[in-house]
Amino acid sequence: MVNKKESQNRRPKISLVHPLEGDVDALFKLPLSEFISARKTLAARLKQGGNGSEAERVKALVKPSITAWAVNQLYWKHRQEFDRLIETGQRFRQAQTSRAAGKINDMRVSLEERREVLSDLSHLADALLRDAGSNPSPDTLRRITTTLEALSAYASLPDDLAPGRLTHDVDPPGFDSLASFVPGAPLERKKEPARTVPIPKGSAPPTPPKKALAGNVRRIEESRQARLAAAKASLQDAKRELVKARVAVQNAETAQRKAHADAREKEKLRLEAEKRFAKARVAAEDAAQHALNVAAEVKEAAKQLEDAERTVEKASKELESFF
Repeated sequence: MVNKKESQNRRPKISLVHPLEGDVDALFKLPLSEFISARKTLAARLKQGGNGSEAERVKALVKPSITAWAVNQLYWKHRQEFDRLIETGQRFRQAQTSRAAGKINDMRVSLEERREVLSDLSHLADALLRDAGSNPSPDTLRRITTTLEALSAYASLPDDLAPGRLTHDVDPPGFDSLASFVPGAPLERKKEPARTVPIPKGSAPPTPPKKALAGNVRRIEESRQARLAAAKASLQDAKRELVKARVAVQNAETAQRKAHADAREKEKLRLEAEKRFAKARVAAEDAAQHALNVAAEVKEAAKQLEDAERTVEKASKELESFF
């Protein structure tokens, strides 16, 4: 007799994922050139099946930009590297909010790993685009890298930023969040204890004039804004230099692979030429030997002709002697 627990275990598991979600995922996995036609086909099928609202939702899906498409493909085809990038951001934030003594070292380790993963993903994105028939420019790779950095900087992604379904480039959540990933950026400021100045008894503390106080506040705010703008500019310059360096390395590696391929092709041609030359030399030697043999045969035939002529002449003379 089957007990109640075994009966429940034998029941088929019901998937909580709506079938449309799988269809939408499949749509974003396709080559970019097939997106529009596949979207129309899916919307028409849903409408014919009586799912008008879902068909309208599919029609509203925006075709991804080339950079967003590349990031989507990294999510679908290189999930392990993509998840590693997100995990490095999570570990960095955990170390940043931790009170452990070694949190600065943990943050540096997370940053180094994050740089390595970003470099790997940039190379993978370049390969994906080239396989798709595109020749990515440095600006294209920079925008892909910026989107990946932004995704790793979010503590929780907004509803319109679903990994694998991006339709546009993603900006960082804010300068403060992005700057926290830069090595050397101020992480914490220790508050110094306020200094107290003894005031003589019977005297009131001096009150600074309002204009002077407002001027000091304004100068402090202007100085802070200037430092903030300089930090933002330095960060953008560093990011641009990083992208240029990555592109330069990729171009050098591409040139190196091309040079190696050319060298292998030329070596192959050289070997083939040597083989053809060796065959031609053997054929020339055979032809020369054949010519010598023919010359000897001609010489022997000439001798035989000469002997035959002498025999004919001798026979003619003997015949004439009878007359």
